[in-house]
Amino acid sequence: MTSTTPLTAAVHDADWDALAEEMNAHGSALTPRLLDRDQCREIAAWYDEPERFRSTIDMGRYGFGFGQYRYFDHPMPEPVAALRAAFYPYLLRIAQDWAAKLRRTAPWPETLDAWLDACHAVGQTKPTPILLRYGKGGWNALHRDLYGDLVFPLQVVIGLDEPGTDYTGGEFLLVEQRPRAQSRGTATLLPQGHGLIFTTRDRPVRSTRGFATAPMRHGVSLVRSGHRHTLGLVFHDAA
Repeated sequence: MTSTTPLTAAVHDADWDALAEEMNAHGSALTPRLLDRDQCREIAAWYDEPERFRSTIDMGRYGFGFGQYRYFDHPMPEPVAALRAAFYPYLLRIAQDWAAKLRRTAPWPETLDAWLDACHAVGQTKPTPILLRYGKGGWNALHRDLYGDLVFPLQVVIGLDEPGTDYTGGEFLLVEQRPRAQSRGTATLLPQGHGLIFTTRDRPVRSTRGFATAPMRHGVSLVRSGHRHTLGLVFHDAA
């Protein structure tokens, strides 16, 4: 496991057996609080420092929804890099279990650095952690964050604002395409400073023959008032 710092202690101290159980049952799991209010405010304020980022995406321009997000550039801010590295070994165990259930290969090495080296070796060199900002009327269409042939199957989003105070609406959405059944949706209101672990692409679900693949997509419901900022941690880099 990676070393513990005050910033990452909550990741290491989380009940990972319970989180894995939630992931297996629903494809998502809410973490304990990871960041305090001041840390959340500091990270959200980075959005107005464009030198930290490699690109800005206007969702409306591309038909992705309404709002903006920015991809961090190298060097990654220490809190973002630390959280990403702290999560990886715990998420890796879930990823390996899911790969075994679906009879897939598990190409992910034991450390995040080694995995990112593998991404870079095939041309996926662009950092993917993002900072998102939505105002009133903002929303995000259902999608997947794939970026290339090498994909890590889990990711994390961390709420930086207080729902009900800083904004209303803006629930995090997951829609699961169930085998031979209607799709199922879930909506999660992200508490400030907490993370939501969720599947990047699909997850295993029990079937009459063992396990089947349930494709999933994620998005954000309409923000009805205020401003909503989130930090997104993706564990594979982009081509």
